[in-house]
Amino acid sequence: MSIQITGTGSYIPELIQKNSDFSQQSFFTIEGQAIDTPTDVVVEKFKAITGISERRYAQNHLTASDLGAFAAEKAILDAKIDPESLDYIICAHNFGDVKSDAIQSDILPCLAARIKHLLKIKNPKCVAYDILFGCPGWVEGVIQAQAFIRAGMAKKCLIIGAETLSRVVDSFDRDSMIYADGAGATIVEGRDGGGGIIAHESASFTHDEIYHLFFGNSNNKLEDKDVRYIKMYGRKIYEFALNNVPTALKTCLDNSGHDISEVKKILIHQANEKMDEAIIKRFYRLYKTPVPEGVMPMTIHKLGNSSVATVPTLFDLICKGKLEGHTLSKGDIIIFASVGAGMHINAIVYKY
Repeated sequence: MSIQITGTGSYIPELIQKNSDFSQQSFFTIEGQAIDTPTDVVVEKFKAITGISERRYAQNHLTASDLGAFAAEKAILDAKIDPESLDYIICAHNFGDVKSDAIQSDILPCLAARIKHLLKIKNPKCVAYDILFGCPGWVEGVIQAQAFIRAGMAKKCLIIGAETLSRVVDSFDRDSMIYADGAGATIVEGRDGGGGIIAHESASFTHDEIYHLFFGNSNNKLEDKDVRYIKMYGRKIYEFALNNVPTALKTCLDNSGHDISEVKKILIHQANEKMDEAIIKRFYRLYKTPVPEGVMPMTIHKLGNSSVATVPTLFDLICKGKLEGHTLSKGDIIIFASVGAGMHINAIVYKY
């Protein structure tokens, strides 16, 4: 039996936030010092580093569980399954349902249960739970799903990554321009035949690296000290990712029994264009091989960083022929990979 992704879906919000929309914003350092550099220069430098020119935000009346349900509906339809036949619904996120202009995260009940409710699934044997694993949450959810299936505990699982990061960003922080909203979903099933998930790798670096991403006060020290936002030490994350993600990818690929020359695509978490490019370059360097052209598709330029949603959204767009210049054919070897808060790293080698 092989564990295969049989359906994909994504939801890309309609509201477009361009870099120019930040032109009147005042930025401060994490220490609270005003940044005197003209904002247009700050924004241009930001684009050069991250590759982001625009991102998507959810409409005010929608929450992360709504976005997740939209993506899930598409994945179920794509897989041509009865939603009542699902054994597990696993939803990866970071902040739960955050209402527009609210300051509280809502995870009671969990998002997976809310999505199951929105999908109108009546089967109580369909177990719905959330996973908090930073940006690598969707990849880890797929790894958990395949473990359930291999253990005989499930036949069909729905794995979702959904987030509305635009509602937990500090507008006085330059890093606020990175984050976006969105959702991606996949159906994972046990099927006869080859292909599917071949190998996987996960790791949690929590000794010295745990607080590279954290929840903290506004960079503007005049703001309410009881309200906190997503924060990060970007340089530390960059160095951590370059030192650890390539070796995790190599371990995963080596365990799969496939050669680096067989890899058609690497679908890596859309965190930062320069960082992702550096990770892939260093990964191929471990095999003393140049990076093939087109091996790393990117959506970050137009969609920004939607955390747990970036990898499944990227995969869905390619599967549906909606990402120009990128296609997949039966038998292609691809790698899913992510790094994020925790600090967590994971990867899957998958035969399409």
